[in-house]
Amino acid sequence: MIAVAKSKYMRVSPTKVREVIDLLRGKDVNSAIAILTHLNKGFKDKIQKVLESAINNAKQKGLSEDQLFISKIFADQGPTWKRFRAAAFGRATRILKKTTHLTIELDVLTK
Repeated sequence: MIAVAKSKYMRVSPTKVREVIDLLRGKDVNSAIAILTHLNKGFKDKIQKVLESAINNAKQKGLSEDQLFISKIFADQGPTWKRFRAAAFGRATRILKKTTHLTIELDVLTK
């Protein structure tokens, strides 16, 4: 592990994030950025921001983007926000708004 970046309390469901991060796992950094730029998901900007943060953390240690790949990427479930909405016959139904903790770890490519 060379560099780590985390984002906590992202307001998107972890199952939706896991669909995208399965595409990125094990890829080098440049191809991962290319995949994210051409993806049609609303939260791809948040994932890309965390990835760029991890890249900048690695650059602080003197590494270039060409040497890096995504060694670990995972999305854990954060706390769920519980809200209520009016329903028929004077009742209330519960709405669960899920959050995600995203972690990206970069490592050096070995050839």
